[in-house]
Amino acid sequence: MAEDLVLERCDLELEANGRDHHTAELCREKLVVRRGQPFWLTLHFEGRNYEAGVDSLTFCAVTADAVYLDSEEERREYVLTQQGFIYQGSAKFIKSIPWNYGQFEDGILDICLMLLDVNPKFLRDAGRDCSRRSSPVYVGRVVSAMVNCNDDLGVLLGRWDNNYRDGINPMFWIGSVDILRRWKNGGCQRVKYGQCWVFAAVACTVLRCLGVPTRVVTNYNSAHDQNSNLLIEYFRNEFGEIQSDKSEMIWNFHCWVESWMTRPDLQPGYEGWQALDPTPQEKSEGTYCCGPVPVRAIKVGDLSTKYDAPFVFAEVNADVVDWIRQDDGSMHKSINRSLVVGQKISTKSVGRDEREDITHSYKYPEGSAEEREAFTRANHQNKPADKEETGVAMRIRVGQGMNRGSDFDVFAYITNNTAKDHTGCLLLCARTVSYNGILGPECGTKNLLNFSLEPFSEKSIPLRILYEKYCDCLTESNLIKVRGLFVEPAANSYLLAERDIYLENPEIKIRILGEPRRNRKLVAEVSLRNPLTVPLSGCTFTVEGAGLTNEQKTVEIPDPVEAGEEVKVRVDLVPLQAGRHKLVVNFESDRLKAVKGFRNVIVNTS
Repeated sequence: MAEDLVLERCDLELEANGRDHHTAELCREKLVVRRGQPFWLTLHFEGRNYEAGVDSLTFCAVTADAVYLDSEEERREYVLTQQGFIYQGSAKFIKSIPWNYGQFEDGILDICLMLLDVNPKFLRDAGRDCSRRSSPVYVGRVVSAMVNCNDDLGVLLGRWDNNYRDGINPMFWIGSVDILRRWKNGGCQRVKYGQCWVFAAVACTVLRCLGVPTRVVTNYNSAHDQNSNLLIEYFRNEFGEIQSDKSEMIWNFHCWVESWMTRPDLQPGYEGWQALDPTPQEKSEGTYCCGPVPVRAIKVGDLSTKYDAPFVFAEVNADVVDWIRQDDGSMHKSINRSLVVGQKISTKSVGRDEREDITHSYKYPEGSAEEREAFTRANHQNKPADKEETGVAMRIRVGQGMNRGSDFDVFAYITNNTAKDHTGCLLLCARTVSYNGILGPECGTKNLLNFSLEPFSEKSIPLRILYEKYCDCLTESNLIKVRGLFVEPAANSYLLAERDIYLENPEIKIRILGEPRRNRKLVAEVSLRNPLTVPLSGCTFTVEGAGLTNEQKTVEIPDPVEAGEEVKVRVDLVPLQAGRHKLVVNFESDRLKAVKGFRNVIVNTS
């Protein structure tokens, strides 16, 4: 009878498994394998070798396999890709911002595991918390809560008041790695500051690092509905200016993440993409987190679905009503037809540097039978009834050359499709605005007290916006809100139109000097031309890229950059990984801030 086998050691085959599972860059000293894929182990025994006809071996493996995507191309994009784009700007001028997720950068896996190990649920009951980590639903809620620091030792502190002197302006971040390393090196102290796209990007890094397919999405004209009545109400004075200070608002855009997972806790059909929102807005079960909620549940109006379906449904479906105070103090209800909540919901395309519109996954076409059915299921009783058309319509149109530093025109385009004259007061106003809807000072106005529209006519009224008026009050969002209000006192009629316009930043040009090869020095030449009529001081280029740099590189420009002058610097790189990578660049100065650019770099093996 053969003597019992005695295990001497187990070779985890780190090199082979790391290569086959695309985890070699994630961790070189531990076995990290991916769900749904075989891996190799080599067992060494004492005294004698394993004999197939004599010995029997039993392996016990426990896995979740709850986040598996069938498509290899989608797995590569949503788990392995370390760079991407986040969409900002406005619904009519969508701006792509490059971002370095860097989930395979040195130390990031350990930081992500640390984030799990300092969450309040782990601190209360470590055993129960660890046993539940096989559920991506549970992990998603933990990450959603821990990316913000409102209830715990979370990563980021949010701030939206344009006062960031004791931290980093949210617009200046270009990647998650620096944020996560600052949090870890600071002893889990909150990093200042984040806004929605920063919270979403860091959550995307953490979830991809943990193997959960994740993408960042942007919703334009996103509603923040506090009382779950699916209605955002603005109270305005006779000039159309918002009077009440309330937190229910329409954000120019709002970012969250979607993660792919099964939902064994819900009815069939709700697996797939789930919305998670780490930006601290409202509490969920006593904690500032949101989701995961099936995107499918939002589309069909099933608001009983876990977690936080009513809040997410309102973000893409709430209606907007404007109340305008009349001369006698009474309020006139005016439905704002120019503002539709939940538009151009966007994410990066799979395998391409292009935008994919996924609005259809959240909403049925407006006015369709399916949309009405979804609203009925969601008990959307506050949806305003369509008003009888007056025959007079107004839209805000834009001209050419809306670049930061330039003067430009916008237009109120008004049509009269009736057989009678319409006479009243036309008020045009432009104000700077932050992406979350907070208005700044005026930068252009026009009041036409006796404005007349002849029957079946149209007019285009220009409003000139001067750089000298907006230069000192434009936020890093680069947004200006233009409002038109046409008041006909005789008919007790108020016609309101608004539009947010985005001012283009100058282009950052990036040249790669030399052939990109792994572990060989490479030079990137970065340049930008000052588009303003005044000099720039305090100029800095910040450069980083997963697989191209092991840390951020910052180059300060010592002298002021004169109006129209081009500034050019060279940055040394040593590519760490072969493959296709993005070099991400941020430029900032006293008057020109948060200008971003990128360049694709294909690194060959040496």
